[in-house]
Amino acid sequence: MQLYDMPLDQLQTYKPNKTAPHDFTDFWASSLEELAKIKANPELTPASYPADGVKVYRLIYQSFGGAAIEGWYAVPDRKGPHPAIVKYHGYNASYDGDIHDIVNWALHGYAAFGMLVRGQHSSEDTIISPHGHVPGWMTKGILNKDTYYYRGVYLDAVRALEVISGFEEVDETRIGVTGGSQGGGLSIAAAALSDIPKALAADYPYLSNFERAIDAALDQPYLEINSFFRKNGSPDTEKAAMNTLSYFDIINLADRVKAPVLMSIGLIDRVTPPSTVFAAYNHLETEKELKVYRYFGHEYIPSFHTEKLAFFKTHLKG
Repeated sequence: MQLYDMPLDQLQTYKPNKTAPHDFTDFWASSLEELAKIKANPELTPASYPADGVKVYRLIYQSFGGAAIEGWYAVPDRKGPHPAIVKYHGYNASYDGDIHDIVNWALHGYAAFGMLVRGQHSSEDTIISPHGHVPGWMTKGILNKDTYYYRGVYLDAVRALEVISGFEEVDETRIGVTGGSQGGGLSIAAAALSDIPKALAADYPYLSNFERAIDAALDQPYLEINSFFRKNGSPDTEKAAMNTLSYFDIINLADRVKAPVLMSIGLIDRVTPPSTVFAAYNHLETEKELKVYRYFGHEYIPSFHTEKLAFFKTHLKG
């Protein structure tokens, strides 16, 4: 038995039924149409960084709901075009905007952008919640798919790819996405909603298999949803919230991903239960591999970073 979840042999075959509503495809098509009506108008401002061989910028662009989305952009200081990496950060977990990670990717030869998630860092959140929610972002606007917080975040992630692919120093045919936890979930969502990514590496992705997550997670932030249900005890409220979450559950988006995928999970992960990660993985219908780490939880896994470097080198530089 695993300490926090199912035995490994059960995890490997765990594939819960999809929960996508009948208008799931139409919802995302119309959301992308709304995004397309907004001009990105990217702005780059040079920034000082104490490293040779890279140029660093602050990038701002316009996204869903007219929100100004920001992040650090770093590019090798030599002639391109370069392959590119778009990185999405973990839930409320971007320190100094992850600038050092972004520069590190550039030192490896990639044009790299780290999107700062709306409301969680310096990016603007323009979506107004029509009801109260518990601290955090998981239940902001959760009673309606149109007002749910992650609608804007998923579309911001797509817009980041559109912006980066338009830069002349970037090879638009060699762009990858990556991130851990929330960032892993956003990587899957972005690759499902856009054809731009050609490779995807996700560390223990979040935003997956919500029905299982609220029962199995031992630490935040999935438990924000449980707290919301404790404060709002009506069965109708829970039904409406779970219906909204079904539009954003990456198990319902996974089969749209066409790029090769590399994923990881630690078997003592208390934040993204292994079963929820396997649920997303087992719904992927593309070239894929999942690295399992018995003695790791929701944390940096050094050997998986080596796997990611090799994976992107093969698919974006090979």
